Amino acid sequence: MSLKKQFIKTKPVVKVTFSIDAKDADSAAVVGDFNNWNASEGTLSKLKNGTFKATYDLVKDAIYEFKYVIDGIYVNDPEADFYKWNDYAGSENGVLVV
Repeated sequence: MSLKKQFIKTKPVVKVTFSIDAKDADSAAVVGDFNNWNASEGTLSKLKNGTFKATYDLVKDAIYEFKYVIDGIYVNDPEADFYKWNDYAGSENGVLVV
């Protein structure tokens, strides 16, 4: 799993690349505050090496809770900036600071 942040000096956005190694998975998505926890809006593309990956423009100077959905199972990213308990989910979510 990996998070890559690319700050754009000329725009108020950060290009965030989400990638997760899931060779045996059929589908993967990233869901969070930035896409209303909608897996269809956070679809990750599967690469030949089995990694799922996508880049999204997120508003700068914000904090987002997020998780991956791999074949319907919610998974945290170990490279999240930190974790936060979420009462609605009944578990911790990864947190991304941009």
